[in-house]
Amino acid sequence: MLIPHPAFLRGLVDEYEALAAEEAAGASGPGPRARDLAYTLCVSTGTRDVRLALETAHRLLEVAPEPKTAQVFE
Repeated sequence: MLIPHPAFLRGLVDEYEALAAEEAAGASGPGPRARDLAYTLCVSTGTRDVRLALETAHRLLEVAPEPKTAQVFE
């Protein structure tokens, strides 16, 4: 299985979880952006359920190497 870049995966997880928290108050269900993010999370993690996708994403992010900081040369 291909493993998504940690920065890309972190962005998906953060955006999905923020949107899910906002939409939790509404009873109309997930909006189009939440469905798109859920689909992309599932594809990116090789799962078919957004709950499993989030669990997998969190596991992948736990073991991902720390991002390297850019060095500034003057």
